[in-house]
Amino acid sequence: MKLHTYYRSSASYRVRIALNLKGLAHDQAYVHLSKDGGGQFAPAFDALNPQHLLPVLEVDGMILPQSLAIIEYLDETRPAVPLLPSDAKGRARVRALSQAIAADIHPINNLRVLKYLSGELGVSAQQKNAWYRHWVTLGLDALERQLANSPDTGAFCHGDTPGMADCCLVPQLYNARRFECDLERYPTLLAIEARCEELTAFRDARPEDQPDAE
Repeated sequence: MKLHTYYRSSASYRVRIALNLKGLAHDQAYVHLSKDGGGQFAPAFDALNPQHLLPVLEVDGMILPQSLAIIEYLDETRPAVPLLPSDAKGRARVRALSQAIAADIHPINNLRVLKYLSGELGVSAQQKNAWYRHWVTLGLDALERQLANSPDTGAFCHGDTPGMADCCLVPQLYNARRFECDLERYPTLLAIEARCEELTAFRDARPEDQPDAE
């Protein structure tokens, strides 16, 4: 099992957490997203993923992109330490929470979008950061309400054990701090994050603790 990753890729961060929670041994290949024009565009990586996005997991004889697909595949094939609930309603809720981050907040603030804003469209750094904070705030506002108002929220996003939604939440909050988003308005999210950070699986996945960190 080999994970193609970059220390500051939040999608890779999600999968690192999931692999740690499940205790799955794996190799890592490091793809620098900005040096020398971006390793994601190198021929070797282009052959793995024509989308030029991280992460990619080589597993069971296949090449699997997309962080949530990777996590769900691992959960189906390595069911010990489940990251999704056993009931259909619970799984649907966890998927919805995860996609609120991975499909709605993250993509429009991804590195390639920010580079397009500042490069092709010529927006200033201040405008780019305002763009980032606008969409993160919109998404986290809704997520805070969803989690705070649901009886299914426990110590973690769903119940009292960490799962796929927590794997998505922690990296998103980490990135939000990089762009100086105001997170004090999210007590529920911050409380869940604090409980996650008590776990070695989350701490060991932090960007600054990765071998390729700069």
